[in-house]
Amino acid sequence: MTPPAAAAPYPKMSEVPDTVILIHGAWQGSWAWNALVPYLSAAGIVCVAVDLPGNGHGSATGAEISLQTYLDHIGKLLAKLPGKVSLVGHSAGGIVATAVAENFREKVSRIAFIAGMMLPSGVAFATVQKNVAATAAISYGITSELQWSADGQQSSVPLAAAKAILFSDCPTELATSAAERLTPQPEGGRAINATFTPERFGSLPRLYVEATKDRSIDLLLQRRMQELVPGALVVSLPTGHTPQLSAPDLLANSLIPFLLGETDCNLSDRFAQGKSENTQSKTGV
Repeated sequence: MTPPAAAAPYPKMSEVPDTVILIHGAWQGSWAWNALVPYLSAAGIVCVAVDLPGNGHGSATGAEISLQTYLDHIGKLLAKLPGKVSLVGHSAGGIVATAVAENFREKVSRIAFIAGMMLPSGVAFATVQKNVAATAAISYGITSELQWSADGQQSSVPLAAAKAILFSDCPTELATSAAERLTPQPEGGRAINATFTPERFGSLPRLYVEATKDRSIDLLLQRRMQELVPGALVVSLPTGHTPQLSAPDLLANSLIPFLLGETDCNLSDRFAQGKSENTQSKTGV
């Protein structure tokens, strides 16, 4: 799918849009954003897609990887970029984006989650998954298909499972190509949770792009996370887990107004309510 030479008619901004940091999910890399970037670039948005350490990138080994490793890596990038940035996190990249927003609040303008793990402070995705499964019939997605290294420090996704679950609505050739590019995921960078405060992460405008045909993060789980961390603007796409690959045009149309700041005024009331609710103690996640 080739984007037009010029993007759909978005109004020119008086100021240059923030640079957008694209944060991939588990087992993936910056390549996962290749189809989306041309659409954002055509709208005047500069994108930087990161490769998180240990996902087949850099010299660090699985046992050395942690959420702090990711924060250090992205922190060095932020130090080189002028002005503020917007964050976009896909799947488990949402946890990383949350931690980046909390730790580098002065550099971040807004944050978007794509079928992302938008979790309460200090809560792991596995906890929410387990609790939702106790009351509803949900899919455990890719979790039950993982293959583990002998020391339990890394997980891998079998080719067939990746095509059927992670890339379920991609054309066969694209799904195969993407599945073949997956790399082992360090467990120290997968079983993570971010701690945040209302004053830092909690003060940012947020967008949640839910994927209604997601076979990896069940739609019920996506909506439970939206309830647990309220205040985000929500857009629904009729896609599987990776719309940046299967429907980059639809995803771009959902992201661009938010990334250009056009929705900020519409978010003010919703965001204020979410900030208030986020200050309350949550139980039964």
